[in-house]
Amino acid sequence: MTVLGLLTDAPGSPEVRAVEAAPWLEAAGVVLTKDPATADAFIAVLVGTDATLTDVVAAAGDRPVLVTGPALSGSAASELRDQLGLLTAASSPSIHEVRLRRGAVLDPRAAGDLHLRAAWPLVDKIADDVEVLATANVAFRDHPVITWRASRNIGALTLSLTEASWQERDVVRTVQRWARYTRGIQEAATVRVGLLAYGAIGHEHLTAVQAVPGLHLGAVCDTSQARLDAALASAPGTWTTTDGNELLASDEIDLVIVSTPPDTHAMWALRALEAGKSVVMEKPMALSTADCDAVLDIARTVGRTALVYQNRRWDSDYLTLQQAVHHGRLGTLFHLETFVGGYGHPCNYWHSDALVSGGAIFDWGSHFIDQVLQLVPAPVRSVTGVNHKRQWLDVTNADHSVVDIAFEDGTHAQFIHSDLAAALKPKYYALGTEGAIVGNWRQERLISRTGIGTMAEEVFAPADSPADLTLIAGNGDRTLLAPVSPRPHGFHRELADQLLAGLPLSVRPEESRQVVAVMEAAETSAARGSVPITPL
Repeated sequence: MTVLGLLTDAPGSPEVRAVEAAPWLEAAGVVLTKDPATADAFIAVLVGTDATLTDVVAAAGDRPVLVTGPALSGSAASELRDQLGLLTAASSPSIHEVRLRRGAVLDPRAAGDLHLRAAWPLVDKIADDVEVLATANVAFRDHPVITWRASRNIGALTLSLTEASWQERDVVRTVQRWARYTRGIQEAATVRVGLLAYGAIGHEHLTAVQAVPGLHLGAVCDTSQARLDAALASAPGTWTTTDGNELLASDEIDLVIVSTPPDTHAMWALRALEAGKSVVMEKPMALSTADCDAVLDIARTVGRTALVYQNRRWDSDYLTLQQAVHHGRLGTLFHLETFVGGYGHPCNYWHSDALVSGGAIFDWGSHFIDQVLQLVPAPVRSVTGVNHKRQWLDVTNADHSVVDIAFEDGTHAQFIHSDLAAALKPKYYALGTEGAIVGNWRQERLISRTGIGTMAEEVFAPADSPADLTLIAGNGDRTLLAPVSPRPHGFHRELADQLLAGLPLSVRPEESRQVVAVMEAAETSAARGSVPITPL
């Protein structure tokens, strides 16, 4: 964690409050302090004249200072100009979209531009020793937005400090990277990744590893030679093996991604950690909290990372719902329902074998219950589960499952999975004190022409497409929410950040353990006649 000292000439100003109230500080690896003695670096929010810059520099000593705030607009003939090596050319129009283009120092994973809404002074570099770390373009001309001047131990952040801009997690992470860079902290070169099992999700991991700077595909392991051949088609020259123990014993692998069936997640994770590897597990983390605790305990003991690939946190419709909830567009969320399913025979693979998958609640609940727990931060008071077995007797999963979650603050949430739902419920149904959001399933169709010229139509399952989310205000006004576009390979970029630079991930292993605790409680409740159970 980076301890960032807050210096200002205007305590309580909107600019200072925006920094202090940033929701992603801890998740971005930042601890904010007003005690200069404990700070690693400083952010100086200057609102008035720059007469206080001398005091700021004196308080920082030999530690880096990032100067920001409205005072930058007045740096045409000032101490700020001399210290920062920047000259204010003009001011941008009122708040508008800004595409922040970060260089390799601040964006080593090549995540792309940050799209923000802000106003900012347009500054130009006037000192040769100013290092420009991020820019934005106005009228086809790049202007510095984030800078560093090592000779003066000072840099600038020219974007206006609005509450909206500091709501963006990547903005805070960018400041954290600036603080690390200016203190001379270098990240490791690369993480060598071994894939344990290569099915559809294994291929997803392979694609992400190839795309994210800092990750390197070192090996693929599967018991099927045909699957190994498929991996080699995508990654020629990669070392392959059919022996999982051989993979774990290799000194050429730093991280193992476990994509085996759920009943073996904990076993392979324990073996990988004991072999000195960090590990990413497919969800669910395990089929019991006892196994989760065993994995977390040994990870702490050996000093390695153990994570779960909660990939549905990067779904466009979920991110859209999350943004609306966090921005208060519903008021206070007090009721949330999630649903997935339809009417039809479940798959004949291990997903439908309760002894392997953990049952329907574990199979889909690993996604949806995780989303619920992210949207409702209050502790869980009790869980109630219901399982129906009425139609598909050749598989062992329940045909229809319901999980009700009661939270300590009174919020209620429900998750339903059904293979007997001839009528679909919305994917999301969220009620707040000032409005509601309904996320309706879309059923996409692909129409193509066959080899003989006739038309063919392929109908996709509703779960294959993101839901359309509608915000309904208390007066009945309806707004179709614009979908949030996730950056590709978000989890894997954060994974590289964590392993190479020590930055926190938005997916924490304790959260994945809590998902298992809720699902375990739901199965216990269902087996006991739907009595409420408190998760372990």
